[in-house]
Amino acid sequence: MTLLGLVATPGPSPLGGTMTTASTMPTARREAKLYSRLRSGSVRCNLCYRRCVIAEGERGYCRTRQNVGGTLYTLVYGDLSALKSRPVEIKPFFHYWPGSTALTFSTWSCNFDCPWCQNHHLSRTPPGESDPSHSPQEILAIAENAGDQGLCASFQEPTLGTEFALDLFELGRSKGLYACYVSNGYMTREALTLLARSGLDGLKIDLKGPPEVYTTRCGDIDVDHILRNARAARKLGIHVEIVNLVVTGVNDGQSSIEWVVDQHLKFLGQDVPLHFTRYHPAHRWSMPPTPVSVLESAVRTARSKGVRFAYLGNVAGHRFENTYCPECESLAIARSGCEIASFRLDEGFHCRRCGTALPIVGSYVEGGVVRGRRG
Repeated sequence: MTLLGLVATPGPSPLGGTMTTASTMPTARREAKLYSRLRSGSVRCNLCYRRCVIAEGERGYCRTRQNVGGTLYTLVYGDLSALKSRPVEIKPFFHYWPGSTALTFSTWSCNFDCPWCQNHHLSRTPPGESDPSHSPQEILAIAENAGDQGLCASFQEPTLGTEFALDLFELGRSKGLYACYVSNGYMTREALTLLARSGLDGLKIDLKGPPEVYTTRCGDIDVDHILRNARAARKLGIHVEIVNLVVTGVNDGQSSIEWVVDQHLKFLGQDVPLHFTRYHPAHRWSMPPTPVSVLESAVRTARSKGVRFAYLGNVAGHRFENTYCPECESLAIARSGCEIASFRLDEGFHCRRCGTALPIVGSYVEGGVVRGRRG
């Protein structure tokens, strides 16, 4: 993923609005939403499943939470590392508000430590203790001025900026904007529930592979929490799509692909989109890019096992980027990278050839004009 529109210094926003200058901004430090106090003066963070116990004056694993006098603070409320209007397909969401754009924002750091991280310049950078904060109202105004249909937290792990997202998403919902996360899926159930209540209605989860990938490569993570979160999100009414970045030398073997497909079907069923995307060398991982043939094989494996909407990503113009009717196999949505080349569904997202309803939510947006209907 190429990161655009960095907001690292005060001044004009990348979308033409005016950002508040650093000298007039409040600090990004706020009391955290989810934590418990312990008798020792330590606190337990309940934002992600690491559930760090943090001593006085210390930060948690993600470096965005600090214990100050027995109170846990987030250090990244409104502390934006990037801000950019982006097509929803680039995230990728293929069955959620097709053709729309979302004002996409990020903060700093991560609760994982993946050696192939594509945005390591953000995920490996901790926030400062006195970083300035942008307000939710300010960001919403930029989204409205840009004509975006939604808001998206992405680029680095959005869970770490949940306090800000809660306020922004609730405000955006009052203006009719959708809200989505591009996440590793390791937030606690408490955090997921709060996000759903505030307006989160789209969640793309990166499923990195079998348990050994998480325990040996990502910082001793329990993948079961991620799979259960994906299922819980659907029960909360959140649209879910799964992405498996197929990394050369890590999770590109057939057994790994089959594990991803089997877990996808077990926890989410046949209609939730599953994307296999191409890795490129980054951060501490220098193996060559994923062969396209490996990705093609992964898509075929998923389809043969019963996944009705399996896609190939990061290979612009490939036929496996397209959506086909699962009944008559006619072309429903043609894509080229993050662009929709043709949309061949009716207003209710039914196949024009056989009438089958496709599981797509939101509205189709063409040239910035909302068409179709919300699912």
